[in-house]
Amino acid sequence: MTQPPQPSLYLGFERHADGKKSAFSKTTFRSLLTALNPAQPTAIYLRDGELAVYRRSRSLLYQCRYKLADGSWTRQTTGKAALEHAIARACDIYDEARYRQRLGLAHQAHSVAQIAAVCCAALRQQIDAKGKKTALNDYVSIIERYFVPYFGERRLETLTHTDVREFEMWRDRRLTRKPKTSTLNNFTSAWSRLVATAVEQGYISERVPVPKLTSKGEKGKTRAAFSKEEIDTLLVFMEDWQHKGRLAVEREIRPLLRDYVEMLLYTGMRHGTEAMGIKWRDLEWHTKDGVRYLRVWVDGKTGGRWLIAKHAAVEVLRRLHGRQTDIAAVAFEDVLTKRVPHLLFRFSDGHQPHSLVGTFRKLMRDSGLLRDSAGQTRTLYSLRHTYATLALLEGGTDIHTLSKQMGNSAAMIERHYSKLTATMAAEKLA
Repeated sequence: MTQPPQPSLYLGFERHADGKKSAFSKTTFRSLLTALNPAQPTAIYLRDGELAVYRRSRSLLYQCRYKLADGSWTRQTTGKAALEHAIARACDIYDEARYRQRLGLAHQAHSVAQIAAVCCAALRQQIDAKGKKTALNDYVSIIERYFVPYFGERRLETLTHTDVREFEMWRDRRLTRKPKTSTLNNFTSAWSRLVATAVEQGYISERVPVPKLTSKGEKGKTRAAFSKEEIDTLLVFMEDWQHKGRLAVEREIRPLLRDYVEMLLYTGMRHGTEAMGIKWRDLEWHTKDGVRYLRVWVDGKTGGRWLIAKHAAVEVLRRLHGRQTDIAAVAFEDVLTKRVPHLLFRFSDGHQPHSLVGTFRKLMRDSGLLRDSAGQTRTLYSLRHTYATLALLEGGTDIHTLSKQMGNSAAMIERHYSKLTATMAAEKLA
């Protein structure tokens, strides 16, 4: 780094009779300051020239510039207007920076709030790139609503296991309930993102042990599903129900919901995030051993993946194509090959409803299928749960294949459907 112009002054250490170095005594310090006043040096150099204290012409506060262990230089304000105090502060800054580097930390400390700002900015960029709601939205919410208010100006490298356990008790009080494992998984993922950001930005070394959050919570209830007989009943019921809407919007949304429900049953994809984002160009034919299969690209909570739809899904696509007037001139077979960029689930005018949840609940009430035998309310998620259940019990699908299709880990599938996997092997176990 280029040294500032002269005049400059170098200050070192006093040496005691025992040979040890120490900072300047008050007498020596004051005498030096007295000598400095007429000299008006541009910079004062300390620590064998590795630390400089100076003041810009238009500033009231002194700055410091210091050399790091890797040979690079950095600068920082002392925040002091008096030279005596500025020199003392600069020495503290230099010593702390070198000490932090020896520990594998950034030369300047960063609070949880500062790291969170960088982390959330990066997450929002990813969210904007996807253009739709993902699990990343939950991470941003957790970081801003829980991590920042609690830890604030604390530093990651100073946190202990006790600090993290106390945070978890505080969080549970704010949630007003004991969180389920799924909720805790979101917290641990958000925390991991925060720590990863600190490492990537060089704020801490990956060697620094940051305590982890607990990921075990209250076991959630088994989701309500449909039996095969109930699904057969529902499919028949929707054929007539879709035409009984009194309002114009009902006459549009009921047929759309029918197609939506069937597509979820035939693919196992997630409702909302994955299903509502599908475009015609995300569909393609896949031929194997002379048999043609419908392949669907979905992008949602766990990233993008290809899945294979049941053959019955083709009829659903034909109904959707027949109602969408802007692509009516394109033959059905060509809609897939020409990679039409329009959304799959939408009204005839191209508009997509904000949600189909309310209409589905009405469908459940009208069909008498709102609650299962245990009294649990069925939701759109029940269709995904039903897909997995039937695939394991009747389709003979192995857990690994099912996990790829549904975008879950094999461990998660086995954990949630462990009773079913035992049932599958009943003939071997009995």
